[in-house]
Amino acid sequence: MPDSRQHRLRRPHRLSRRGSRDLIAAGSRQPAALDPADDLRFIRDTMERSASFTAVPGWGQVILGLTALGAAWLAAQQPNSAGWLKVWLAEGFLAVVIASISIRLKANRRGLPIFTGPGRKVALGLFPPLIAATLLTFLLYGAGFASALAPTWLLLYGAGIITGGLYSVPAVPVMGLCFMAAGALAVVAPVTWSNWFLAAGFGGLHIAFGFFIARRHGG
Repeated sequence: MPDSRQHRLRRPHRLSRRGSRDLIAAGSRQPAALDPADDLRFIRDTMERSASFTAVPGWGQVILGLTALGAAWLAAQQPNSAGWLKVWLAEGFLAVVIASISIRLKANRRGLPIFTGPGRKVALGLFPPLIAATLLTFLLYGAGFASALAPTWLLLYGAGIITGGLYSVPAVPVMGLCFMAAGALAVVAPVTWSNWFLAAGFGGLHIAFGFFIARRHGG
């Protein structure tokens, strides 16, 4: 026998007024539009942080090495340590000029930044040892230890090349190791050989690695 009781019709659950507003707001919320400029900037910054500094001037190093050989010959002709030091200080200033110009030319030719990304890391790794070498030059010479200048220059320059070269092409830190090896040999070698260690380092190593970098990494 069919049930004569009337069944209650269940009304659909009513959302509260606040819940309705939340659902409407959630459904109407659209994802934020992506700015292509921000994407390109992010990609560029990432590439700059991860890339190597390839504006190392191979031919510039060859020129620098040739001037160092000339400085070694000229320094050997000086009658005293003061004249010897003046020749090498002039060579150091000339080397900075040659390196700066050649790096700028190669970077401009390749469209690479110098003071951002890996270029900045190379500079931060290279400059502190060079500044230390400059200050120690006057300290050692003033204290009467001119014989320690050649090993100090080779060791600190090699250390700077290694630390800065970690963000450059692989040949650069290898060159730094060679400079440090030359400096270590200059420590134990006779003092009269110091000038020729400088010729072998700043002259020979720059020329050899400069040719390799120029042929392998485009100038």
